[in-house]
Amino acid sequence: MSIRDGEITRTIPWAEIAGPLVRAEDAVARLDERLARSPVRDGFVERFHFHDAAAALWLEGELVHVEDVVLHDAHMDIRTPTHELTRAHAVLRTRRQIFANIPDWALGHEGLRQLTGRGGGTAAGKNAREGEGAPAQEQERIEPGQADEPDPLAAEFAAVDAVLARSSAVLEGVAVEQSARPQARLERDPLLYDPDWDESARLDDWRTLLGRAADLPPILAAALVWDGWEDISPLQHQPWLGTLLVAACLRQRRKTTAHLLALNVGLRVIGRERRRHRHRTTRLLAFLDAVQEAAALGLKEHDRLALAREQMLRRTRDRRGNSKLPRLIDYVLTRPLVSSAMVEKELRVTTRGALNLIGELGMREITGRGRYRAWGIV
Repeated sequence: MSIRDGEITRTIPWAEIAGPLVRAEDAVARLDERLARSPVRDGFVERFHFHDAAAALWLEGELVHVEDVVLHDAHMDIRTPTHELTRAHAVLRTRRQIFANIPDWALGHEGLRQLTGRGGGTAAGKNAREGEGAPAQEQERIEPGQADEPDPLAAEFAAVDAVLARSSAVLEGVAVEQSARPQARLERDPLLYDPDWDESARLDDWRTLLGRAADLPPILAAALVWDGWEDISPLQHQPWLGTLLVAACLRQRRKTTAHLLALNVGLRVIGRERRRHRHRTTRLLAFLDAVQEAAALGLKEHDRLALAREQMLRRTRDRRGNSKLPRLIDYVLTRPLVSSAMVEKELRVTTRGALNLIGELGMREITGRGRYRAWGIV
């Protein structure tokens, strides 16, 4: 029976899921509590954005290396980006967008409309337009009476300026609003979209399921919501959005306050035969195990980052006050790897200066090549 037919309202098998549920709840709470007071929280959060993006594509059967995602995000690709890489980067940008907004935003009407591509710009894009991008937006809005002004090129120049502003925002990883000028509504290409796939109705069904699970414990509600997304499949071309919304659900319920749980990292450890099992109880148990695995991996990574930070900070003793080493330490903690070009851009130093700083920190070279080298923390 489909979840939309009411299966979610049936009796939950507490005897089978009580133990795994308690362990998953404890693991997530322990990780979030550790991160809340950790000096490496920001680096941990940013690193797991990359890891979760790569894991999201892995769950779809596509292999995307974390290193390629990092370089693509820095606009320093060493090869032509593939379609899978651009999709992984879309997951990365979406995770950042969800975490940058308030906990209630992602599952609200406006947030869900923007995340599913059914609305205008993001909150980040709006803030940018209120600041530096405001003049370009004002130029884009053309009043009806301006068509009769003496200067016929004013509207064209304004349109060019608006396109340049939107292009700059996209390169910076910020979604932008469509032009305020009226445009003809384009029909979806039947070669790309199934005409019988009513995304709006499916999404409404999933939101109904989300409301039904509101009174359940956070992790159990997340398990049911995740299973509902897998069953309903609201979006044809954004199946990866489901796990991000489930993580946002945990953040909305204040189960996670210091980070956005990397569910894809945990689901990657669980076998597909369990995640796609015909029985709902088995699927729920697989999700609970995935949550526990994600939290356990997070704790290990946190401890590794904390130890690496202490070791690198020892190298900054007796350094001048204007030394760039502390800034480099903060930067390398936020990336699974860094290249000399990335350090140059971040710290605004020469190539030789970047290599010297990397050498002073004793970072490990992870590519094993003479060219296009990259380093990571030990």
